[in-house]
Amino acid sequence: MAVFKDYNVSRHYETKHAGKYKNLTDAERARTSEALLAKLQKQQGFFTKLHTSRDAATKTSFVISHKIAKNSKPFSEGEFVKECLVDSAALICPEKKAAFEQVPLSRRTVTRRIEEIAGNLELQLQHEVASFAFFSLALDESCDVRDTAQLLVFVRGITPDFKITEELAAMRSMKGTTTGSDLFTETGRTVTTDGCPNLTGKKFGLLKRMQDKVTGIDADQKLVCLHCIIHQHVLCKSVLKIDHVIDVVTKMVNFIRARALNHRQFVALLEEHETEHRDIGYHTAIRWLSLGKVLKRVWDMKAEIQEFCEKKGKDFPELSDEDWMADFAFAVDVTALMNELNSKVQGKGLFVHEMHSLVKAFMTKMQFLSSQLESNTLTHMQTLKEVTPSADHLRRYSSMLGALHGEFSRRFKDLRKIEDEMQLVSSPFTCSVDNAPSDVQLELIDLQSDAVLAEHFKSASLLDFYSSLKEENFPNMRRHAQKMLVLFGSTYICEQTFSIMKFQKSRYRSSLTDDHLSAVLRISTSDIQPDFDALVKAQQRLDFSH
Repeated sequence: MAVFKDYNVSRHYETKHAGKYKNLTDAERARTSEALLAKLQKQQGFFTKLHTSRDAATKTSFVISHKIAKNSKPFSEGEFVKECLVDSAALICPEKKAAFEQVPLSRRTVTRRIEEIAGNLELQLQHEVASFAFFSLALDESCDVRDTAQLLVFVRGITPDFKITEELAAMRSMKGTTTGSDLFTETGRTVTTDGCPNLTGKKFGLLKRMQDKVTGIDADQKLVCLHCIIHQHVLCKSVLKIDHVIDVVTKMVNFIRARALNHRQFVALLEEHETEHRDIGYHTAIRWLSLGKVLKRVWDMKAEIQEFCEKKGKDFPELSDEDWMADFAFAVDVTALMNELNSKVQGKGLFVHEMHSLVKAFMTKMQFLSSQLESNTLTHMQTLKEVTPSADHLRRYSSMLGALHGEFSRRFKDLRKIEDEMQLVSSPFTCSVDNAPSDVQLELIDLQSDAVLAEHFKSASLLDFYSSLKEENFPNMRRHAQKMLVLFGSTYICEQTFSIMKFQKSRYRSSLTDDHLSAVLRISTSDIQPDFDALVKAQQRLDFSH
């Protein structure tokens, strides 16, 4: 092949160019060669410049589309952004205005870009999943504005080097029923749910079907099934039996807020009295922290509310009833404590043993406060202290706190099953070797006898500490740590995503398709950075194929 090429080049030169260049000296030949090469490079550079400019415009289109989806903006916002870019360029750098005009940001283009970015994120997640040593799933289901049941499945995986990834695995739109069989069809395995019957039913729920499936594959393999800590804790409010307080407070709030005139006059009254609070809010049943906040706000403004209602001829005799006011004060104190717990267990990335510790502390507080009320001590019940309740009241409240403790104990029995394993991971140097699983007992003795590791544990995070343990010395300790650290303790991340869904697919954007909703939710919740360069190259191949 080299011979043929050499012959072809020589023949072309002899027949086409020999007459022009054969009489040149060596120096002239070198200069002519350099000039021809420079001319060729200039021609090639022209096309390279065109490609570079077009690729930059395409990448800018992807970056802006990503930000539109990440910030829950309508797809048509791209046209507005482009208009702003072009106008800004005309004022700041007029010579660059044409480049900004080339950025494609029409609604259709932004839609395609968002689809492609979501596909890229899903592909990157699939690559990361392959490296997981353990993973858990969090599932929750809610209806969108079109009454379509949307099932969210989040995955939390941990690699052998203790890197944790928490991402949206899938969104499944369910047009028909949402029974355990339907959910099982949509998902393969799960670890934590919000506790509703179609997920947790003992005979036909999703978890039962999953455990049967896993047992069929490996009889010794057991799923760790946890109900969402947040949902369980909220459900525990039902044992307090304070509906007679909540109903009256809700009527008061609705009387003030339901009519615009009443609301304006009440706000004016608060301004006249120069109160700390300037307004009163509604209680929303689906918002976990709403009840405690509304009860506290109404308690703080009870004098102004009573004055306003008397002026408007609306009578709430409960405000003068000592028994009801005592129950009201008790409800304010207890819901405040529950809201404190609720706030602590919310958040992305919390480990299950951290949530369990918070729940155990709350249960201990309930026992402690119950015993204090029995002895007529109100040190930690500041609101109740204001009404000087009777001994009968205190005995009843003590009993209610005891019932609340019992309900917490019942609902969080799943956590107690793995309590020793959680303690093994969170406090390896103080946990009992006898209570540890048999496969880690000898390794645990080695660990507790190592003074260097004990010092390292005090200063390092759990992930850093366990990743620093040598695989050859502590293989089972590392595996147990990975299994516990990867568990979801709540479906908080699902609830957070449902809030984004409600904002994205509102009554103003009800025609948003399920596929596009899924793409937007994936982008808005993902911590993975899209590979914009790969997306641009894929676009180049697409343009070339056309």
